[in-house]
Amino acid sequence: MPSLSPVTRKFVLHWGEMGTRWGVNRTVAQVHALLYLSPKPLDAEEISKTLSVARSNVSTSLRELESWGIVKPVHLLGDRREHYESMKDVWEMFRVILEERKRREIDPTLAILRECVEELGKAGPADAHTQQRLKEALVFFESATSLYEEVRRLPVGALRGFVKAKGKLRKLLGTSRSG
Repeated sequence: MPSLSPVTRKFVLHWGEMGTRWGVNRTVAQVHALLYLSPKPLDAEEISKTLSVARSNVSTSLRELESWGIVKPVHLLGDRREHYESMKDVWEMFRVILEERKRREIDPTLAILRECVEELGKAGPADAHTQQRLKEALVFFESATSLYEEVRRLPVGALRGFVKAKGKLRKLLGTSRSG
């Protein structure tokens, strides 16, 4: 990575590693990290050279990031190439990523759980144990989704306050840190 500061290089490499742990392609995560830290929009060729990855891999990564809604193309006056920039508000970016993960992962799981519970409801008592376990999972996913929907509606400022108040909420609810 030719023109990156040591700190930027460290973050880009780490973000790529974390991306693989989150189920995201390493290059996609590195492109995102580079754009997030970049003070100006970058074109695909600049990204390719900076990260030492194939131009085609950068193009694929940019399309993926655009589909998530966290990177967008921008046009610069006097330059025909498309440049790209990441969302800069980390709170809003987190919200967009959560919404996309919910749409891609949680919503299909909820649909399957509902179908399975319905099918087992018609099957009779032979599968009572399986039905009970699936109902518990369904209640959990519906509850978590309902909580997510409430948090999602909060303005960013209120969300920051909510996160900062976590210790106060435990005290208010009378729960200990280990409990």
